[in-house]
Amino acid sequence: MKILTLLGLFSACFLANSINIENSAGQFFSSGHTNNWAVLVCTSRFWFNYRHVANTLSVYRSVKRLGIPDSHIVLMLADDMACNHRNPKPATVFSHKNMELNVYGDDVEVDYRGYEVTVENFLRVLTGRLPPSTPRSKRLLSDDRSNILIYLTGHGGNGFLKFQDSEEISNVELADAFEQMWQKRRYNELLFIIDTCQGASMYERFYSPNIMALASSQVGEDSLSHQPDLAIGVHLMDRYTFYMLEFLEDIHPASKTNMNDLFKVCPKSQCVSTPGHRTDLFLRDPGSVLITDFFGSVRKVELTMDAINLTDPIKQMEEDPVNGEEQKEVYSYADQLPVSEIIHQIALKTRGGATGTQHTHTTKPDRH
Repeated sequence: MKILTLLGLFSACFLANSINIENSAGQFFSSGHTNNWAVLVCTSRFWFNYRHVANTLSVYRSVKRLGIPDSHIVLMLADDMACNHRNPKPATVFSHKNMELNVYGDDVEVDYRGYEVTVENFLRVLTGRLPPSTPRSKRLLSDDRSNILIYLTGHGGNGFLKFQDSEEISNVELADAFEQMWQKRRYNELLFIIDTCQGASMYERFYSPNIMALASSQVGEDSLSHQPDLAIGVHLMDRYTFYMLEFLEDIHPASKTNMNDLFKVCPKSQCVSTPGHRTDLFLRDPGSVLITDFFGSVRKVELTMDAINLTDPIKQMEEDPVNGEEQKEVYSYADQLPVSEIIHQIALKTRGGATGTQHTHTTKPDRH
């Protein structure tokens, strides 16, 4: 009787463990993506917008730490704060007080810099409509198995985001660009994050599937700055990005933290503005979406106990059943374009059209 009881307990434990393993495996492979990309954009110029460059470089640092390589990051900075003549610490950009963390570092690869950061170039990067001469480092070479993080920061308003303080992109243009990406199979899932005033207005017009969007403020609200630094003379970051990055610092490549946890970042008591998010276009439950599905680049690995033969079997050459010789395919050249005949016919027509007309030509020696 005791043996039967022990066998029953063992079977129940084994079944429970199997279910847990299956659930974990299901969550592990639920995303369906095989690669990660990030497009990080600072749209502001001028020294007093130092915080927008620091915002973007801080997100850049976080996604690189979690595994996305530079080859899969398109970094666009509208101004070079590190080399600005007002910078008391040249070649540095700090995101914390007392100059504790330099987010510029030694290995920052800026793909679009200064006046290259335009609405046109941004839309071309998203849709892939770039000139053939554009190098790979300036291209978003994603496909239908790519999860893409798009982060924007700068000055905005109700339904627009300013670029370079001279032009702007509207929420309709951005929505249409994402639709082109979906139609051209350029993403599997897309996470859109924007830190600007009235940021929620930028995702109101989205209509393409598999897009999740977050914003630092609602329509009618300002997105506020954070951490003024007296030595530099400007604010170092924006509030929403600052608290989002504090949250990301606790994330590691094997973390099980999901998107619902990210939605709780920077409540109104900290941000002053009201962060917003939109998930109705996203097909999966945000609670099942890991943070690393967008901010990291974890390679999916499937374990198998079966032996796999990696060598191709040797194909037997076909033999002629009559004489035992190998069959050989007969090749022939295609008909060539009768260029000489065409020229001859054109010459005849030209001469025929000139019949009855006499011209006097003066032959002059060719001079070279």
